[in-house]
Parts: sequence; structure tokens; C-alpha cells
Amino acid sequence: MVKWHSLNVSEAFARLGSSAEGLSFSEARNKEKRFGLNVIQIGKKINPLTIFLKQFKSVLVVILIIAAIALFGIGMQSNDTNYIVDASLIALIVAVNGVFGFFQDFKAEKSIEQLKKMSQVKAIVRRRGKLVKVEARELVPGDVILVEEGSIVPADCKIVSAASLEVDESILTGESLPVSKNLPPLDEKTVLAERRNMLYMNTKAVRGKAEALVVETGMRTEVGKIAGQLQATEEKPTIFETEIDTLGKKIGLEIIVIIVFIAFVQLFVHAGNLVDILIISIALAVAAIPEGLPAVVTLSLAIGTKKMLKKNVLVRKLSVVESLGSVDVICSDKTGTLTAGRMKVREAWFFDKSVSLDKELAIEKQYRKTFDLIVEGSVLCNNVKEVSGKFTGNYTEVAFAEFALNHGHSKAILEKKYKRLKEIAFSHERKRMTTIHEFKAEKIAFMKGATETVLDCCTTYDERGIKKPLTKKAKEKILLREDEIASRGLRVIGFAYKKAEASVAEKEIEKDMVFLGLLAISDAPRKGVREAIKACKNAGIDVKMITGDKVATAQAIAKEIGFEKTIAMNGQDIESLTEQELREKVEEVQIFARVEPKHKTMILKALQQNGHVVAMTGDGVNDAAALKNADVGIAMGLRGTDVAKEASDLVLLDDNFLSIVDAVKQGRTIFNNIRKFVNYLLTSNFAEVFVLFSASLVGVLPITPIQLLIINFVTDGMPALALGADPPTANIMQQKPKKKGEGVINKRLAWLIAAIGTKKTAVILAVFFIGLALKGLAVAQTMAFAAFILYEFNRVAVIRWQEKLGFFSNKWLVAAMLASLAILLVLIYSPINALLGLQALGMLSWVILIAGTVFGWFSAIFITKQVIKRVPA
Repeated sequence: MVKWHSLNVSEAFARLGSSAEGLSFSEARNKEKRFGLNVIQIGKKINPLTIFLKQFKSVLVVILIIAAIALFGIGMQSNDTNYIVDASLIALIVAVNGVFGFFQDFKAEKSIEQLKKMSQVKAIVRRRGKLVKVEARELVPGDVILVEEGSIVPADCKIVSAASLEVDESILTGESLPVSKNLPPLDEKTVLAERRNMLYMNTKAVRGKAEALVVETGMRTEVGKIAGQLQATEEKPTIFETEIDTLGKKIGLEIIVIIVFIAFVQLFVHAGNLVDILIISIALAVAAIPEGLPAVVTLSLAIGTKKMLKKNVLVRKLSVVESLGSVDVICSDKTGTLTAGRMKVREAWFFDKSVSLDKELAIEKQYRKTFDLIVEGSVLCNNVKEVSGKFTGNYTEVAFAEFALNHGHSKAILEKKYKRLKEIAFSHERKRMTTIHEFKAEKIAFMKGATETVLDCCTTYDERGIKKPLTKKAKEKILLREDEIASRGLRVIGFAYKKAEASVAEKEIEKDMVFLGLLAISDAPRKGVREAIKACKNAGIDVKMITGDKVATAQAIAKEIGFEKTIAMNGQDIESLTEQELREKVEEVQIFARVEPKHKTMILKALQQNGHVVAMTGDGVNDAAALKNADVGIAMGLRGTDVAKEASDLVLLDDNFLSIVDAVKQGRTIFNNIRKFVNYLLTSNFAEVFVLFSASLVGVLPITPIQLLIINFVTDGMPALALGADPPTANIMQQKPKKKGEGVINKRLAWLIAAIGTKKTAVILAVFFIGLALKGLAVAQTMAFAAFILYEFNRVAVIRWQEKLGFFSNKWLVAAMLASLAILLVLIYSPINALLGLQALGMLSWVILIAGTVFGWFSAIFITKQVIKRVPA
């Protein structure tokens, strides 16, 4: 691989068979055939069929499909429409859940597609000495292009010539300040962020102009390499998908074991026929599988994503929402994520007075004249343009123009008052800029630049409106103040002015100037980010800053936004560490500076190997690979590149770090709610399985497959859905994240499901066998059907008691339980009962059911207290 930054210009031209005149059109066409178009391939086209089929991969769904096919086959073989109806209902339930999941996932994918920018970049290229405008996609290595202020760099280039060129490379390197460019070759080992003689695709020229030689295009550019890594990264299942898949496999294995055992008993002990054995097996499968669980999980996640969208968080992948609740480390890009992504004047200093401009303090009267002169100088010695009410141009000058406007000085009005006569331009050699204006009958000049070079042009300084000699002591004081401000990560600019007779020669204008003071600028923290960092700490989440900026700048911002520790490490140092050493370092280091894309992935991998669940935020191309590999990748919607959005799981539409805290809160709420309805549903399914299992040992079927389907999907499903809509608990963001590897069912929940499920099995079996003895099989099955539904109300009540939530705190839950009760009564007492094998119940049956309900409530409370007391969570 050619190290273009280490070559001089003539060597680069020779390597590419080009010259300062550029390529001919025929040479460009031949190179296009060889190198291809200058385009970046990101992401795969949305395939609706793939998204739809993905909904049916679950082990539990596959078992239900097999059960439906088996019932349909029995029905067709025996001409019994009841079996065909049962099969159709199972198929309908599977299809409804699949369609619902498909629409949620497809909508998220279409939303991210709409976020992508569709604009075509143009480039001015020299072809055999003639300048022509072409689409950037047509550029080839060897082309010579022109780059001007405001241009987006269309390919990776070697600078041929430059005039005061500054480039914003933040999307690639994370460097918040524009980078000055020049020509001299550099050492081969120079890191990307410090390659001053190169231009990179998708970066932006903010000042000056240049001619550059295209050296790499398309997927061979730095941006292309990152996009290539992105495509090569295998799509990993989220933590929650893994948990649900593991749960499904466990339930599936248990179903197979129980079915094999029951089939053995029925075939060899009771000499049952194969059809009866198959019916019991299907009933067991239906009993064991919580049919409502996929729908409830999907809907719960969908409700969460809707709430998050109101908070400006677009969810690309439903299952990642729950994963947010497990995050214990956030690796955040600095520029544009923790900071606003634009320069702002933060502080002013005029000899003996320092003013923090973040605090909106009024300037004291004795300093007002000096302050006004600095403000006027900052906006007059300035080349920004105002377009549609917004300033465009060099980031530093935009900051000065906005600063002046905020203090009542309009650039347009001042330029009318002070007519510009001449500009002595900024250069990297001079390190200052001067503009000369006509004001009434005299000339006035304003200068800005590096403090030391500005001081070299001054013989006096302004103190409270009075000119004083610039002595050696005064100069040292000014430079010491500059050093102190710079040590806090701010960029310091010095200002001076001079009034002169109209006849003064221009070459004399930069002599004997009056030093006014200093303005300090930086990429300011986002509003509210300090509070967000604090909220993360309270929630047990460690925030780490990863940036392309210098260590000092990153540490200054970290202190300002509330990082308790500012231990920092350079990206280059990461490469010298062994894998084990890096795993140790990532635990103590809070700031990673001068980081390249490969370093981000190394940091992420080390944290994940240490057992952390990591969220990565970012907006630049440089963030893409890490976003893709993170447990939760979070891209910025406003500043984010298409590559970053494609790699992400979530997109912050307002680029606000605060939205991440809201997202984590919602993720934790969703996980808690999922745990509640898994508790609710699996306790019911546990009882269903063991009621069937126990009764089948004596050769009876206490409940039919279709009755179980009604319980699982309709009467159980509605309260479960309502549990999924529970609001967050008051202390949810004071809790620590759940441990990595801790599934939805932890040790305590497993004990609760087993203990209360066993109790429920015993009560329902007692109700069934009492009914069987008193009224016969049909009434006993109806009593068992009613008992399953009624005793679910007990389970909901106990869960609410355990969570310290009022029974009526969720209106949807109350409505769902009333609806379940109404459905129960309609199914028992309407003509539908004949289709379902149910019979109307008399008073005695209801007395037995209510007695079981009362006993179940008190025994469930007792069991819950004992489990909480004896079993850790």
C-alpha cells in the first residue's frame, strides 16, 4: 500500500502517470475501467421477504407450525373439522404475530433509508489543462482537482498547491478544529489525523483553496476502507434476541422430553392409539408454548420505540431496545455528540479582566469600550458570509460573527459603518490577519491572530479605555494569561487595533498598534450533557470519551462536562499494548485521544472481553466499524454520515446526548415489563403442562388443545400486553444495569415460576378431579378452563404486590382483566361453548372455583415472600 503522505508531489504524479495538467479524457476513461467508479457501497438493499421469513425462525414458532400441520393432517384423515379448526387457529396466531413483527422491522428499515442524503457531489477537475465540472463518481486516480472554501473533498488526494487551506476532518478523525494544510512530505508512520499534506473524501474545506492530485477513489479511500469493514462485519444477534432464542430452545427441549415420556406411558402402559397420543402431544406442545409471548414481546418493544421516537430516538432494530437496559459502558465520540460540534466564543480577557461568556454576564461599564472594540474587530476582521440568516465560512470566524451578533453588533451594519479598504490576508507564516477600514475622516485597522505575532505589532495596550505602554512585563502577563487559558483546552486569539490619518501608508498600518485583549473559543459542550453524564453515573453506566482531538482538549471538555476522572491515553499507545494490557487499561482510562478507527474497535473489543455491554455513539465515518460491532450502536441523525447511520442500531434525530439517557430508561422499563409478563405467562404454561402431564398419567385429558390456545393467546394475552405498557418505576435510573449473561429468567424468577406453578397445578388438578367426580368430564374440563383464567388474576395481583404497584395503577391492565373475565363468561354461557367443548357451569362449580382462587391468593403471597427472602435475584 502506497504511503502517499510520505511522497513529494513529483513522486506522486510519477506513480500515477499524471502531471499538473491532469489526465486526458481517454486516460480518465481507461482508469475508470481499471479502478471503477468513485462510489462508496454501504448497506444492503431492503428485502421484504427476508424480513418476513425472519419472523418464523424461533424454535417455539416452528413447533407450533408442526403442531398445526399435524392437526390438519389428522382432521383430513378422519374427516373431523374440529381438528382442522384447531389447526387453522394455530396457523392464524402464528401468521398474525409474524405479520406484526414484519411491519415493525420493515418500517424501521424504511425510516433509516429516508435519512440518507441523496445529493450528488460535483468536482472541478483539470483534464489536459482545461477545467471541467464532473460528477465526483467519475474521478479516477491521477485526476487534478480544485478545492475551494465550502467544497466537500470528493476523493483521497495529495495536495499539489495550497493557499491558507483549512479543512474540517471531524467526520473522519474526530478533530473538532479545522486543520491547516501544507505540502511537505511526512514520515511514513504519521497518523491519519496529522497528515497535513493530504485531503480525505467527505471532509470539508472551510477556508482557502488548493489544487490536489486524486490518489485513491471509491472503496480504496479511507472512507471506503471503513465502509468495507462494515460490510465484512457479520450481523450479530442482540443480547435480547439471544436470551429469547435460548429461552425458546429450553422450552422446546422440555416439550420434546415430556412428549416422549407421555407417549411412552400412553403407548405401553395405557395401550393408547396413535391418534390419541398425537392429540395429547399436541396439547402438551400448545400448553408449554406461551403463544402470546412473541406478540407481547414485539408489541412491548414497539410501544417502547414509539415512546423513544417522541424523544427523537429512531430505533432501527426492535430487539436492541431491551439491550439498552443492559448497557454499562457508553463509548462516546466527543465532537458533535458530547459537544455542539461548532465553535463558540467562551471567554474574553482584556488585560486585568476575565469574562466567562457562557454565563451571560453583563460587561462592567469601565470595560465596555474595550469590549466593544474587541467585538467590532472580531466581526470586521472577518470574511464570513451571511446566507439566509446563517453565517458560512471558517469555523473560527463564524464563531466570532455569532458572538458579535449576540452582543448587539450586526456584521452587515458594521460593514456599512466601517467601509473595508483592504485586507492583509492571514497566512501560516504571518499567523495574523488585518483589515483596514474607512471611518469618517480617518482609517482604522483591526488585527487578529496568534497572540505573540499580534503583540509583535503593538507598542501599547488598552486598559479600561486608557492606552498604556506595552512593557516587557505587560507582554509577559498577556502571554501567561494566554497559556493559562490554552491549558484548559481553549483556542486563544489575540486582537489589536489602530486609528490613523487617512493618508497613512498601508505598509505602516501594522506598526504601533494597540493590543485590545484575547478571545477564547472552543467546541462547547452540549446543553444538558453534564446532567446526562451524572444520570449515567447514578445508573451505574461508565461514560468514556473517544476522540481524534488532542489529549489536552479532550481532558478540558471532560472536566467541564463532569467526568470525575480524566485519565487519558493516546491512540498510538494502544498499538503498543498486548491484548491483556489493553483489557486492563480500558477499565481505568476515561479518555482516548488521537484515536483512529482501528483503535475504536480495539477499545470496544477489550471492554466486551471484560464482560461489559457497550453502547457506542458517533456521527462520523470513523465511528462506523465500532458502531456495527457495539452491543448498541447509536448514530447522530443531523450530523451523522450515511455510513454511520447504516452501521447503527439507533439514530438520535436531534444529536442530543440527553436522548441516550431517555433511551436507556426506556430500555430498562421494557426489560422490567418483559420480565413481568414472562413471569405471568410461564407460570401459567408451567401449570398447564403439569396439569396435562399429571392427568395423562391416569388416562384423562383435563383440557383440549383449542381451549389451551384460547387461554394462552386471548385471555392470558391481553393482561400480558397490558403489563408490557407499565410505566417505569420511580427508582429505575438509580438501579445498576443487569449483569451480562443474566437472562430474562434469573434464579429468583425461576424459583417463583416453579413454586407458584406447582401450587397452581395442585389447585387446578383438585378443581378438575372434584368436577370430574361430581359432574363428569365435560363440566370438569370447563372448570379447569375457568380455573386457568381466574387464577391468572391472582398471579397479576401478586406481581403488582411484589413490585409495590397499586392494582389500579395501570388502567390498561384493569381493562384487560375485565375483558378476559367477560370473554370467559361469553365462552361458557353462549352457543360458542359447543364449538370449544365447554358447558355452562352451575353454582356449585363456581363455589369450588372461588374457593380455589382465595386459597391460591394467600398461598401465592406466602410462597413469594419465602422465595424473595431465601433466593438472591
